[in-house]
Amino acid sequence: MAKARIDRETCIGCGACWALCPDFFEQNSDDGKSQIVEKYRVGGNLAEGEIPAELLNDVKSAADGCPVQAITVEE
Repeated sequence: MAKARIDRETCIGCGACWALCPDFFEQNSDDGKSQIVEKYRVGGNLAEGEIPAELLNDVKSAADGCPVQAITVEE
């Protein structure tokens, strides 16, 4: 299964990822930065998640749309 990672130190909390793929990304209420929706997280890690096949293209679009390139996708 493909995985996504967010470099939360690089993230500026612009909202592009959760606007493009709200089923996978969301805003962290404490720091305003991106995090992965809980049901897709790996080991509870806010910044690492397994991407279901039906969301892969949307997650890739979100990664491409990140202005600071804080999201990586591994297939």
